[in-house]
Amino acid sequence: MFGYFATGNYNENVPQTVWRINLDTPEEANQNLSFGGADRWWEQTDLTKLILSNNKLQTLSDDIRLLPALTVLDVHDNELASLPCAVGELENLQRLNISHNKLKILPEEIKNLRNLKSLFLQNNELTSIPEGFGQLLNLEELDISNNHLSSVPASFSSLTSLVRLNLARNQLKSLPTEISRMKRLKQLDCTSNLLETVPSELASMESLELLYLRRNKLRSLPEFPSCRLLKELHVGENQIEVIGAEHLKHLSSINVLDLRDNKLKSIPDEITLLQALERLDLTNNDISSLPYALGNLPHLKFLALEGNPMRTIRRDLLTKGTQELLKYLRSKIKDDAAHQNETTTTGTAMTLPSESRVNVHAIVTLKILEYSEKQATAIPDEVFDAVGRNVITSINFSKNQLNGIPKRVVELKETVTDVNLSFNKLSLISLEICVLQKLTHLDIRNNLLTALPEEMSALMRLQTINLSFNRFKTFPDVLYCIPTLETVLFSNNQVGSVDALRLKKMEKLATLDLQNNDLLQVPLELGNCVSLRTLLLEGNPFRIPRAAILAKGTAAVLEYLRDRIPP
Repeated sequence: MFGYFATGNYNENVPQTVWRINLDTPEEANQNLSFGGADRWWEQTDLTKLILSNNKLQTLSDDIRLLPALTVLDVHDNELASLPCAVGELENLQRLNISHNKLKILPEEIKNLRNLKSLFLQNNELTSIPEGFGQLLNLEELDISNNHLSSVPASFSSLTSLVRLNLARNQLKSLPTEISRMKRLKQLDCTSNLLETVPSELASMESLELLYLRRNKLRSLPEFPSCRLLKELHVGENQIEVIGAEHLKHLSSINVLDLRDNKLKSIPDEITLLQALERLDLTNNDISSLPYALGNLPHLKFLALEGNPMRTIRRDLLTKGTQELLKYLRSKIKDDAAHQNETTTTGTAMTLPSESRVNVHAIVTLKILEYSEKQATAIPDEVFDAVGRNVITSINFSKNQLNGIPKRVVELKETVTDVNLSFNKLSLISLEICVLQKLTHLDIRNNLLTALPEEMSALMRLQTINLSFNRFKTFPDVLYCIPTLETVLFSNNQVGSVDALRLKKMEKLATLDLQNNDLLQVPLELGNCVSLRTLLLEGNPFRIPRAAILAKGTAAVLEYLRDRIPP
């Protein structure tokens, strides 16, 4: 015998013979007396691995104590509301998987599992962790993600063997400073919590390599003077407004820096200190320009800028990919000083009777009609009057208090390709947008939208639309009818489903962001959307595919879905 027993047939109860497998002589032994010594498996070893996953178990018997040799117990994906106290008697247990059940509490006796190395508790209903938890001194891997924890006990600091800790998708408002005592910790995941700050002591975790702080309420980052091994820092979807030199100067080993969906207005020149940087995600911030020296980072392979009001880089360059963009930045390094001089010495604003300030230089030179961050409830006529006979390709009216689209945008319908109306109070899209038939990029994130007009199907050149942080409860039908769409950003809404068959017909769709919605399931047919290069689904309440599959990237997710489509 190999000390292994597995079942996955949707049983509601564990047969008593399983618990007594080490004690009772099997029936076949009584029927056949010719077994040789090598064949008498029941006399050779006790059961060491018990797999009861994917059943409908509601309870486990205290008789589990009859299997003291167990090193692996796997009961994931059942309906367990509790664990028997007897589980604490399994002194040899090294791996315990109780994920995807209905546990609300853990027995205090779990602290007796001194040889435990891996403990998986994700996707339960836990609201607290026993104080004695810190006695699991050999624990190397702990996953408590997708529970209801509001705090982490300070006793966690005793888990000094821990290498991977997953606290994602809970309700944590803070982390204990004692967490810094986990000197062997390499991976810490605190995604989707309520953290407003992280303890400065976190910076002293010298073994830390991967740190996930996405989808929290962070306004700033700590410095990382001792985290010399830090390879990935994920702080997307927070409220960070400033990244300074002090945040970057110690990140010499960083390969991946995720800053997407924050409130950054600029990137410091010190970004060039990150000589090992390979991926930089600045999607959906308020960045209008980049330091040209960014082009000299030797290992940078991926630079995401979608959803920023870039004024110094042409839109067509942004769509050509990272290498073309870096090449452009390198070409501008020598002109940087001259560019700055021109900006400061040329009259760039005209004061109008209404005291509005219109950036005439942007109109004439950059072809941008810019009136953002004014908190205006309407765009003054003087702004449109200043256009004159100049050609306008971009409109930026973001960060105002607009509750309607300015009617005079129709005057620019012959030339406008890019419109930014983000961070306003739009509750509907009027038909003025629908006549901009050369429109390729539309940014209307952070508004109050619940629907889109059918007339938007006339936008037959639209490539990118950003509808994140609105109030949609259904995926707009009109989007399925725009065949030119390449990027649809739809995170942080309340959408419960998408039509995978209609998405498949959008043959140019390469990026679909559905993070933080209310998807209860992912349609398997989505796997047939072969044009997708980026599919983001994190932060939804569905159970399948699981986080481990999502973490492998879009190709793995699509393959997973495709393989499960019934013939």
